[in-house]
Amino acid sequence: MKLNADILDWPKVPVAQVYGRLTRVNGLLLEAVGCQLGTGDRCYVECRDNHLVEAEVVGFYKDTLCLMPIEPTNGLMPGARVMPIEGRCQIPTGLGLLGRVLDGLGQPLDDLGCIKHLPHVPLQFKSINPLLRKPIRDPLDVGIRSINALLPVGRGQRLGLFAGSGVGKSVLLGMMTRFTEADVVVVGLIGERGREVREFIEESLGEEGRKRAVVVAAPADTTPLMRMRAMRLCHHIAAAYRDQGKQVLLLVDSLTRYAQAQREIALSLGEPPATKGYPPSAFAQLPSLVEMAGNSQHPTGTLTAFYTVLTEGDDQQDPIADSARAILDGHIVLNRKLAEQGHFPAIDIGASVSRLATQVAKQSSLEQGQWFRHLNSRYNEVKELLPLGGYQAGHDAEMDMAVRSYPQMAAFLRQATHTQADLTSSLSALEQLVSQMGFTLSTGQQ
Repeated sequence: MKLNADILDWPKVPVAQVYGRLTRVNGLLLEAVGCQLGTGDRCYVECRDNHLVEAEVVGFYKDTLCLMPIEPTNGLMPGARVMPIEGRCQIPTGLGLLGRVLDGLGQPLDDLGCIKHLPHVPLQFKSINPLLRKPIRDPLDVGIRSINALLPVGRGQRLGLFAGSGVGKSVLLGMMTRFTEADVVVVGLIGERGREVREFIEESLGEEGRKRAVVVAAPADTTPLMRMRAMRLCHHIAAAYRDQGKQVLLLVDSLTRYAQAQREIALSLGEPPATKGYPPSAFAQLPSLVEMAGNSQHPTGTLTAFYTVLTEGDDQQDPIADSARAILDGHIVLNRKLAEQGHFPAIDIGASVSRLATQVAKQSSLEQGQWFRHLNSRYNEVKELLPLGGYQAGHDAEMDMAVRSYPQMAAFLRQATHTQADLTSSLSALEQLVSQMGFTLSTGQQ
């Protein structure tokens, strides 16, 4: 018997659909049996009215799978069907993604149409051979005078913005979004207030900034797994643009919320808490995430990342802040006392450092910055004595210079929200200021 050629082209119909059953709901955790799934695999859980909720396998115990839903669950019932999802998770990429706002699943939150026509790549990451990473040599202009002049940043560097709540992290992040020289800006708003998403897009990005930006948002009311998925998604999107040869800036607010999401999942699985309630897996996830940023082997593409780190109670020894400080290429500390004085951006120059300053800045600029920081530190030694009359001029010439120069130093560190200070003008202003403060380039002394 001869088969019809058209019949051979028909799609193959599966003989049966294999699914499991939901056996238990324990807080954030769902338990199911009957599915052959591994950790990281995805599935659908059937709810009332045939509504399907996507979940991910985060662990197992004997034959029982531990699932974590990506979306809020309502109407779960005992014995509900659990259906595996075939294939890996795909994420959108390409220049057509610019100007869009996505959730943690890569689905659009705006009303600008579907993105299914865009090229998609698997949501997976391979470690980069450290010997193949392109060295960081080129300076990056972030548009902030104090950072450009005193904390030089290189293309491909990863830095943290450390501060407590309400000190100006998000405002500083918005200034960098508008002013930094980059082809593509990827913004991750992870675990923050929902109202900040629209405010950031309309006020911080603006119409022009949005044309070159991709925003991934997972507010605080989303599930822990959605927040973690959103964090990985913004890194993958940024890395995809980097590997296309683009100059990419990744801004994440905040790294602490990502660690807290991992803590919620790990504690639900029964992992013992270690430091201040954080289980060991929360600290193990941070290096693997941060290493996704930075330069790769691509000759022209770069990926510079800024992460905000929430220091609870302004405690710089907070476990997440301490861990992040160890794995990042520098940290910028925001001081609450400066913010209370109306000093913005409230950057504590003495407590901040860029570990790649010597690789991206000229020696003359480094010496001028060191002299500025030195006099600023000398002033801080006596600033509390000045209102009380406890400091008498004439005993220490260097201290006298610091006290006289402080108004000029404070004015140099201040910057209005909508005022841009490019790299050239920042270095020129620093050189002019330190020359007035008795600095001599040949000796570095007064």
